[in-house]
Amino acid sequence: MFHNHRCHHDHDGRKHIFGTARVGKRGQIVIPKGAREIFDIKPGDTLMVLGDEEHGLAVVKAEKFRRIAEEMLRIFEKAPEEPPEE
Repeated sequence: MFHNHRCHHDHDGRKHIFGTARVGKRGQIVIPKGAREIFDIKPGDTLMVLGDEEHGLAVVKAEKFRRIAEEMLRIFEKAPEEPPEE
């Protein structure tokens, strides 16, 4: 259940606090409407849940995560640049 708190933005409008979500008996949460709208999350979308035991959880659209991972692989496939001669 989402507790309808006012959505807070940082100074450049790209970081948000959407409020709180309560975990249900089956471990489900409701992503706040404002977050779904800003991040274009639609019913049926697949989300990746990432975790860092020190910093917490992050939820990312799987498609966006896949594109980032593919770009990282392309970077690793490139031949390393030679250091400049001294």
